[in-house]
Amino acid sequence: MVTIKLFAAMAEEAGVDTLQVEWKQGMSTQDIKQLLIDKYPLLRPRVANAMAAVNQEYTPSVQELQDNDEIAFIPPVSGG
Repeated sequence: MVTIKLFAAMAEEAGVDTLQVEWKQGMSTQDIKQLLIDKYPLLRPRVANAMAAVNQEYTPSVQELQDNDEIAFIPPVSGG
């Protein structure tokens, strides 16, 4: 299994803050982004701009996942 964590507006728009999906060999962070877009089309712009963290470490745009990984999508933050 892969655990997906969503924060802020992403979690609000999806109506959930945590999802679990079956892990498949070769699955990547990009696959998870596409899964989120397919399941929650309103998330498309947010997913495109979100940073990914795998097991609490920021990751490159595409990283292969392992069974039991946790992937979090953190939306961009602005402020002043």
